[in-house]
Amino acid sequence: MRTVKAYSISTESIQKERDRVGGDPSKVDVSRVIELDDLELRELGPSDVHMRILAASAEHNVDHAATADTVNIAEARGGKMFPGNSALGEVLAVGDRVTRFAPGDIVITHCNGDPDAYGYPLRIWAYDQPDSLGWYGEEAVVGDWQLLKAPLDCGLNLWEIAALPLRAPTAYHMWRRAIGIYRVKVTREQRATVNVLGFGGGVSELFLMLAKSEGHNAFFCAGSPARREALEKLGIEGIDQKAFNRFAGKDDLKAFSKEVKQRTDGEGMHIVCDMLRGPVFAAGFAAAARQGVNVSSGWQLAQAVDYNTTIASVKQLTLDHTHYETIVGCAPATELYGRVFKPTIHHEVYDFHDLPRCFQEMYENIQTGIPILRVAKDMPASVQKLIP
Repeated sequence: MRTVKAYSISTESIQKERDRVGGDPSKVDVSRVIELDDLELRELGPSDVHMRILAASAEHNVDHAATADTVNIAEARGGKMFPGNSALGEVLAVGDRVTRFAPGDIVITHCNGDPDAYGYPLRIWAYDQPDSLGWYGEEAVVGDWQLLKAPLDCGLNLWEIAALPLRAPTAYHMWRRAIGIYRVKVTREQRATVNVLGFGGGVSELFLMLAKSEGHNAFFCAGSPARREALEKLGIEGIDQKAFNRFAGKDDLKAFSKEVKQRTDGEGMHIVCDMLRGPVFAAGFAAAARQGVNVSSGWQLAQAVDYNTTIASVKQLTLDHTHYETIVGCAPATELYGRVFKPTIHHEVYDFHDLPRCFQEMYENIQTGIPILRVAKDMPASVQKLIP
């Protein structure tokens, strides 16, 4: 057995922080919950890959695990979990049945944990998949099915590549479903170009990049000027979420709906990418055009949502809940690195020991792009030229 350093979240650390803040989740300091721990790697099996983690991206589900705001996933996992859904690594060794990878290869992960009969995940690796260990650590041993070769010649730098293993398949999955559902209702002959709205973060950015690459009108509604500016350079129109008080009241929603109508010649948004939760859901619902599709992945703010079904029926609005792409679908999503997917990266690349601070700053929503963690100090020669 080999022991490495990796970050964990435990029920004890969650409870300790809850006690400190008097049970107020808004006052939780996530950096006090995520702790550097010792992880004992399993022996290399015949279909396993042993890899050294080079870089990883921070994912929102870690903040949810640390705050236990919707479900106490650490408790459900037996009291402790080792998170990390997205990483880029160097292969150190492979099992004797592994043919797709060899030592020295640079690989990326996906997080499909337990595929159903159709290939879609029932659970997510390093979150609710039992016995799964994540990649916020120095090294990992995983099945070869969990990996793809990193597209080092795609035109992106190393941090940009590291930003995409979870987000790209999610956006790809959501877009192909959203446009597919819309085309069931409205043919290309009836409306070739559609209006597409995305809220907030990295998945929405990529979703809109896909829409724009296929010739559609794309709109990014976010509070970060830096992120809006980055997407505007790609021809994606920015809308300042803060101008509408983050949709805190009915008047804010009315003002946003009016703004959307003005920008779309009275049509509204034919496709909306949001979280189907919290205030952005109400905003997306208000902005939706007739025959519209509202597509979501995850449950960032809550596990339930209310909406007016009469209005939805009159508009013939479709709400589509997604989770994550199939294992097969992760490959074509990876083909789009650099050609379509050009992620916005937070200005600071965090060192491994700064991981807790990274997640607290993500929780505070103060980052200017997708946050990246540099795990390895010494990088292999094959990626040196990709480091900015």
